[in-house]
Amino acid sequence: MSIQLALLLGYSAVLVALGLFIGRRVSGTNDFFVAGRRLGPGLLFSTMLAANIGGGSTVGATGLGYRDGLAAFWWVGSAAVGSLLLALWIGPAIRRIAAEHELKTVGDFLELRYGRHVRAIVSVLVWLGSLAIPAGQLIAIATILNVVTGVPKYVGCLVGGGVVIAYFTAGGLLTSAWVNMVQLAVKLGGFLIALPLALGAVGGFDALALVRADDASYWNVWRGGPSGVVYLALLAPAFVVSPGLLQKIYGARDDRAVRLGVGLNAAGLLLYAPVPVLMGLIARARFPDLPNHELALPMVLMHGVPPLVGSLGLAAVFSAEISAADAGLFMLTTSLSQDLYKRFLDPSATDARVLAVTRGAAIACGAAAVAIAIASPTIIGVIGLFYALLGVSLFVPILAGLYSRRAGTPEALASIGAGVASMLAVHFSTSGRGVGGFSPALVGIAAAAVAFSIVFITRVLGPSLRTLPSLRSL
Repeated sequence: MSIQLALLLGYSAVLVALGLFIGRRVSGTNDFFVAGRRLGPGLLFSTMLAANIGGGSTVGATGLGYRDGLAAFWWVGSAAVGSLLLALWIGPAIRRIAAEHELKTVGDFLELRYGRHVRAIVSVLVWLGSLAIPAGQLIAIATILNVVTGVPKYVGCLVGGGVVIAYFTAGGLLTSAWVNMVQLAVKLGGFLIALPLALGAVGGFDALALVRADDASYWNVWRGGPSGVVYLALLAPAFVVSPGLLQKIYGARDDRAVRLGVGLNAAGLLLYAPVPVLMGLIARARFPDLPNHELALPMVLMHGVPPLVGSLGLAAVFSAEISAADAGLFMLTTSLSQDLYKRFLDPSATDARVLAVTRGAAIACGAAAVAIAIASPTIIGVIGLFYALLGVSLFVPILAGLYSRRAGTPEALASIGAGVASMLAVHFSTSGRGVGGFSPALVGIAAAAVAFSIVFITRVLGPSLRTLPSLRSL
């Protein structure tokens, strides 16, 4: 057995053991869903950043850096922008509402503002889209294990899925918050050590400057290949309204914890954003002809640094995928158990019954994510689908729900319908390229805002305008 494989297996056992230990403190859905609303800035920071640095931000973003150059910065950079808006604007406001009304999920908030029909529709959309998050992380885990040991993809997906299902099922958000703190320390330590050594081994920045030196777009930070600032439209809204992130904020003990914890998470993402880009450039210099650009990071960690450092780096990447996978599983299970089962199927279910259903849903959803991961070809492709669906369906209704008391169910339904329909129409008619420089996600958000506004003006402002005195009577 190689040192890398031994380390990953031992590390997996530690995560599962810690999760099972913390899980003994979980006595009900309040602990499982919102950690008893006791998360301070430190735990909130670590669980947010751990969730945000996952397969897309490590294996996927490094692959984008390998393929597209500097513009890959915006994959993580856009997440930092969205997180900053969440910290300073949306997060504190929605936390106060959640604490006042004992909300546990984003579905609870949507029903509070728009009614049960909006809750049901969004819950289904979020559930379908959220499967992409753990699936994308499991693809990344399988990629790592394939490079390290040569095991088939399906074996890697099964191993990663087993680890995250085991510790998450034990205690939900309470377990994840503590396990994520360990994972974050391993992530940051691994990349902090591996990056300078990998850069030195390839010849430093002077060597990187020779990579595709004749391709100006490769060195354009704003746009290079499919990557670029266009990711702002795809990712930033999703990081403002992601149910998994908002429900972590529900667990914060006060507004200060939200501003500080989520704000530090945004700063951490911004500092981390160049790391996968540099790793991609290093891989391009060292391995210019990889058959799959998403092999870039595992190849650097296996063959571009000393074995012990590479093992630590692989553990860091493994941590990233596992922590992001449990965030996706968190969205899935809470949406199914609280928003669908408790609200529509068995409203009289006891807290113990809902907790049991939640744990069963975690196992079932984890198994579904494993199946999707085995069938899906790339990390970025499967995660990008989730981010687009999330931003288009939730961004407008959640923001309007926070700041407009007069908006109601018709506006929310019109927004969701127009946004999702427009995004899908543009995506399939242009093969994902967008229209006039606008991505399908951005077109969808714009359509959602327009539809919301038209219905609001017609339903709310229209009657008031008709009762105004005419100019003749003035």
